[in-house]
Amino acid sequence: METALAYVRHHRHLKVPFGFKAPEDTHGWPAPLAGFPLGQWIADARRMYGQGRLDEDRVGQLDALGMIWSHFDVAFDEGLAAARGWAAEHGHLLAPVEATWNGAPVGVWLKNQRAAARRAVENEQRRAEGLPVPSSAGELSQERHRALEDIDPSWCPAWPVAWQRRFRLTRQHTEAGGTLPLAPGDVVIQGEDLGQWVQAQRVGWDQLTAAQQWMLEQVLGIEPATEDDKPKPKRSHGDKWAANLAAAKQYFEREGHLHVPRKHIEAVGGIEYKLGAWVANARSRAAKLPPERAEQLSAISMRWA
Repeated sequence: METALAYVRHHRHLKVPFGFKAPEDTHGWPAPLAGFPLGQWIADARRMYGQGRLDEDRVGQLDALGMIWSHFDVAFDEGLAAARGWAAEHGHLLAPVEATWNGAPVGVWLKNQRAAARRAVENEQRRAEGLPVPSSAGELSQERHRALEDIDPSWCPAWPVAWQRRFRLTRQHTEAGGTLPLAPGDVVIQGEDLGQWVQAQRVGWDQLTAAQQWMLEQVLGIEPATEDDKPKPKRSHGDKWAANLAAAKQYFEREGHLHVPRKHIEAVGGIEYKLGAWVANARSRAAKLPPERAEQLSAISMRWA
């Protein structure tokens, strides 16, 4: 109890993290109790209270210090404290789900709070429309929502958290004087490749919401990619075969044979194909070619030997 009193004198509350131990050589803390696991002691008292095994005198003493007996309330307060710590270090509250802070799974906790916030919005919409609400259990209260917004107003975006995190990091980078990254590997912050993300937004512009497009254009100065900027789609082996076969057919129709010089380049529709090398490679792989492909070449007088 003496350590709990010292904690209240220092922190003005008794919301003790589970892993907290009384510090050593710190003014105001009882020296004989240095290292005392106060967080665990508080958790044990809370559990005994829930089981009805904590005597009334001890309950009264802890009540006088502002003890919070509800595990649900304590869990939120501890999660909120971890969220504040994580945000103070990273500059935002858009933690990936695997993020931790001093051992606390802050990423998972935030994911759960977002789910509770969205549930509250959905239930409120149903009430406004006069529809039945299955249950209000699990809703995030307005007070708790405000507590998280006080840390970061964008903590619960309408789109994926990863998108908002990369937007936020890119904005912080440019506001600090950095140039907008446009290619993969240009800028990597907190493990996020911002250049790759910017490139993906430009290419996938039409898949974004109107709000996301506005944020990219007006805040970051990002514009959608032109057709020339978009990467060419990768061709399959079948596509490559068909294109080279078309070049071979063109050569055959013009020359009347398929005796193609090794270094010959054949242009089809403005695209150049290394036809000589392709024909020679097909000839050397004759035994491994699918029958239908061998037949396609034989039809235009392929010389196999």
